[in-house]
Amino acid sequence: MVFRAIPYGRAARFAAAVAPDPWDGVRDCTTPGPACPQAGDPGSGGVMGAFDVDGPMDEDCLTLDVWTPAPDDAGRPTVVWVHGGGFRSGSGSCPVYDGDAFVRDGVVLVTLNYRLHAFGFLYLDELFAGARGTGNLGLGDQVAALEWVRTNIARFGGDPDNVTVCGESAGAMSVGALLGSGAAAGLCRRAVAESGAGHHVVSAAAATRVARRVLELVSAPPGDWDALRDVPAGALVHASTRVAREAATLLEGEFSPAMAFQPVVDGVMLRERPVDLVAGGAAAGVGLLVGTCADELRIVAWGMPDALQRRNLDPAVRRVLAASGRSVDEVAACYPPGTDLDCHLAMETDYRYAVPAAALAEAQLAHAPVWMYRFTWPTPVAGGLLGACHALEVPFVFDTGHACPDLVGSDPPRRVVDAVHGAWVAFARAGDPGWAAYDATRRPVMELGAVCGVVEDPDRERREVWQGVLG
Repeated sequence: MVFRAIPYGRAARFAAAVAPDPWDGVRDCTTPGPACPQAGDPGSGGVMGAFDVDGPMDEDCLTLDVWTPAPDDAGRPTVVWVHGGGFRSGSGSCPVYDGDAFVRDGVVLVTLNYRLHAFGFLYLDELFAGARGTGNLGLGDQVAALEWVRTNIARFGGDPDNVTVCGESAGAMSVGALLGSGAAAGLCRRAVAESGAGHHVVSAAAATRVARRVLELVSAPPGDWDALRDVPAGALVHASTRVAREAATLLEGEFSPAMAFQPVVDGVMLRERPVDLVAGGAAAGVGLLVGTCADELRIVAWGMPDALQRRNLDPAVRRVLAASGRSVDEVAACYPPGTDLDCHLAMETDYRYAVPAAALAEAQLAHAPVWMYRFTWPTPVAGGLLGACHALEVPFVFDTGHACPDLVGSDPPRRVVDAVHGAWVAFARAGDPGWAAYDATRRPVMELGAVCGVVEDPDRERREVWQGVLG
C-alpha cells in the first residue's frame, strides 16, 4: 500500500517547519505532494531523467510518502530516504525511488520532500533581525520528517525503534550533517550515506556572501523582511539558479565551491564540520553504511558540451593540495594512466567523495559499527564513457532500473541488483549488510560490481597521498 502526500510539517518562508494543519475525515493520499519550487538540475546529458521532477511545486512542500506491506502492527524495519539533487533540485516522489522492492522484502519505505536552495539554505542570520537557523531550514525539515516517523510509523506497519535514515549525494551530505548535529538523536538507529559524507558544509561568512547576492538579485535589502517575503517564488528560484553559476567566486576557499547552497556552520544546528562532530561522538550508537561510486565525476563531464568540459582540475583540489605541500603532479602520479581529463575527474572523485567517505567511517568507528562499500559496475550507456558514475547505484538500491534505462541500460545485471538491494535491506533489518565491518587496520571495502567481494584497503596509494590533506 502507498500513502502519498502526507503532511509532516508546514513551511512558512524562511521560518522553521511547524506542525501541519489537522484535518477531519478521510484524506486523499493517492497523488504525490508538490516538490519545492526549482529549476531542475541540467548538465547530465539526459541520462539522469529519472531524477527529474515532473509535477506540481509549492513552497509549502513538506510532505512524505509511505510504502508499506500493510498498515498493521507488524513493526517492520523502516527506511527513510532523503533525496539528492545538489540541494537545488529533486523530490522524494521521483519514479527511481519507488518502494515496491523494499515492500516486497518486508521493509517500510518513507520518502520525503524538503526545502531546497534559497528556500531551505539561505543564511540570513547575520543580515536580518530575528533570523536564527535560516541556513539549515532544509535540515530542520528532515528532522521534522524523522519526528513524524517516530510518532506515526507504527500505524503504517513500521517499527519506530528500527529506523534507518538513508540518502544519496545531497541526501547523503544531509545524513552526515544530521549525524553531526545531534538533531536526529533517538530518531534513527542506523544511517546510510551514498556519495556524500561529512565535509560538505560552508562557513557562515561564505553563506552570507551567497545571501547578499541573492538579495541583490531579487531587490530585497538586508533587514527588510516584508520585501523579502513579497518576492515571488519564481524570482527566488531564478536568483538561486543564477547564484549557482556564480558559486565558485562566492564560495572561494570553501571545501566545495561548486554548490552555492549547502548546510551552514551556523553555531545553531552545526557548530563545526559534521565529520568532526561525529568524531566527537555526536552520533554515538548509530550504525553506519557509507560508500561511493568508482567514477563519480564522469557524469559531470559527460553532461557538458565538449568545449566546456572541465579539462583542468577543480581549483579547490589544487588549492588544498598546495596548502598541504603536495603538488598536483605528485598526486596525479598515483592514478592510472589516461587523459588529463580522466585523471582530473578521478582526483575530484577522491576529493569530493571517496576521501570524505573514509573520513566519516573512521570518525564513527569508535562510536558504532561501520561498513564501507564501493559501487564499481560501469553502465553501458553513452558507449561506456560514464563508468560507475554518480547516482548509478540508486536504481540498484531501489531495484528500479526499469525507471531509468537511459542511465543503467535496458538490462542491468540481476545479480548486482540483488547484491546491492539485498545489502541495504539486510542493513535496515539487523544492522549488518553482510560483509566484514570496517576497521582502520585492514580497511575492508565491499566492491559491488561485475565482481562482488571485499577488497582490503583499495587504492591504498591514493588514500595515503590524500591522508591529512582534508583533515
